[in-house]
Amino acid sequence: MFHEPEESAILSKSDVLLTSFVSGALAGILCDVTLFPLDTLKTRLQSQHGFFQSGGFKQLYKGVGPVILGSAPSAAIFFITYEGIKQYSQPHIPDQYHSIIHMIAASSSEVTACLVRVPVEVVKQRKQALLADTHRLALRTLYRGYGSTVLRDMPFGLIQMPLWEYFKLCWTRQIHRECSPLEGATCGAASVAISAAITTPLDVAKTRIMLSSTSAEKEEVKISMMLKEVYRDNGAKGLFAGFTPRVTGFTIGGFIFFGVYEKARELCISYFTQ
Repeated sequence: MFHEPEESAILSKSDVLLTSFVSGALAGILCDVTLFPLDTLKTRLQSQHGFFQSGGFKQLYKGVGPVILGSAPSAAIFFITYEGIKQYSQPHIPDQYHSIIHMIAASSSEVTACLVRVPVEVVKQRKQALLADTHRLALRTLYRGYGSTVLRDMPFGLIQMPLWEYFKLCWTRQIHRECSPLEGATCGAASVAISAAITTPLDVAKTRIMLSSTSAEKEEVKISMMLKEVYRDNGAKGLFAGFTPRVTGFTIGGFIFFGVYEKARELCISYFTQ
């Protein structure tokens, strides 16, 4: 059986974490800014205020400012946590259980990254939907979508990251070498597309929670209440609102994100091993 070389055999643990930080930050900001118009369309399709009332096809880069500021640290935190858990756990766990490590690492990374991602998402989506907030959002409002975002992103990560690792491993065994950045990007795109399709209803609920009135009561912005409301008003079709731009955007984004991540990581490894 062919085994992919471990980075820890080449780099120290601190270098691995620094590599993950740089690669994740670059990948995150490039991916999010490039695909921002598709994300805006998805948000407006999912909005309870209606697509055209939320802006339609106008001002597709509205709200890109918070993304530029928050994308890099969010992605960097995700990959530092993910690679850190992998590096410290995998040497002590048999190969057949590594997929469990990937799942634990992915879910832990999502919870951590959401500390930055959620307030950025709240501000971004409210701007995308052209909601005119007349005063600065309270901290409670900025983190109001935290639970729904974690409930969306944990299943996403639990599906996406193990699939990405599995696709790369299968491909590595076929070609008897490490995946190139392009091959890693293709594996990433496939894993992201599957994850995005499955978790769309959770994304719809999360979007509506973030776009709710700032004066809405806690009971009104529960994820279960939002899902019931969407289903009652629009049926199963409503639960998959924005499916096409979401899956399309995530597939392209997955290719860009993992491609940039893999290439940046390759360059960092080359730099550290000179």
